[in-house]
Amino acid sequence: MKQTTSFGFFALLMALALLITMKIQNKHLEMDLTRNPSLPTEREWRGELQGLPRGIIEPTTDMELKSMLKNSRLKGASDKSNSLLAMAVGISQKKNVDNIVRKFLIEDFSIMLFHYDGSVDGWHDLNWSNKAVHILAYNQTKWWFAKRFLHPDVVSIYDYIFLWDEDLGVENFHPRRYLKIMFSEGLEISQPALDPDQSSDIHHRITIRNKMMKVHRRIYDFRGSLNCSDESKGPPCTGWVEGMAPVFSRAAWRCVWHLIQNDLIHGWGLDMKLGYCAQGDQTKKVGVIDSEFIVHQGIPSLGGPSVTKALHRSVDLRSQIRRQSTAELEKFKERWNKAVKEDKEWTDRFVKLARKKNVT
Repeated sequence: MKQTTSFGFFALLMALALLITMKIQNKHLEMDLTRNPSLPTEREWRGELQGLPRGIIEPTTDMELKSMLKNSRLKGASDKSNSLLAMAVGISQKKNVDNIVRKFLIEDFSIMLFHYDGSVDGWHDLNWSNKAVHILAYNQTKWWFAKRFLHPDVVSIYDYIFLWDEDLGVENFHPRRYLKIMFSEGLEISQPALDPDQSSDIHHRITIRNKMMKVHRRIYDFRGSLNCSDESKGPPCTGWVEGMAPVFSRAAWRCVWHLIQNDLIHGWGLDMKLGYCAQGDQTKKVGVIDSEFIVHQGIPSLGGPSVTKALHRSVDLRSQIRRQSTAELEKFKERWNKAVKEDKEWTDRFVKLARKKNVT
């Protein structure tokens, strides 16, 4: 009898030890996935990746350039960069892009330049050019480039993605300080505020810098058709940023990348839906950072004049681009409305939240 009891007690201990071990392993897996969401899941491991031993799998990549020489690395390359600056650029904005990139390189950012005008050699005289990744495709927008070259799995190593236009002034902007504010405020999607005194192209009031605040998430406006108050739950009052200088967390970018339509390359309409990718309440997770601000110069670039083109040709191109952008906006709206109607399991949590608050 004693022997049977001892055996039962021993079996119980072994079961408890096994249970504790499984919990520890599961906890470690959760921690690994938190640090690196691209690690293969058990389902993937038993599926597409089962032909490989787990230890050989390299689930992430980055934009850091590597030397072809053995045991060598590019001069000036950083040991680690956890943020990426990606811009669509043309040679006519070379001086301004140079100013932007220098600020980000000081903070060890990875740099990716999308060349839409075919000119890459013209950048080689800049001392940082060989530290950047250069991609060329004629007359394409940053959203076209982003959809094709910034897949979430490719850029998953980066905590933050800056997807900026080229005509931004950064004299009063500090990337690392900006990210500290974004992190401390719990923002998943943000943009630096625009200086109203120097910016020549401001389309939406929510982007204007408030000198009295560090961050703002909403505006209050009752002019015309606007009715922006504390009750507002979405654009143009709260929960969105404009498309010229957005900054995304890793999780937000994974969602935004899937929102970008493959054929609608101008991106019109995206900004109004970015809040759905904010990983929570868009009135809290999306914001404009006032203490780190920029200048929007509003310089036409894609489709704009070159030194060999007449001005009237440039104006005609810009008009065509605007017409195409407007047409794409209508297509995007149609697709969104169609998707909402057809997905019976999807619930607009922001509309639901607004209704719930009105009832209470």
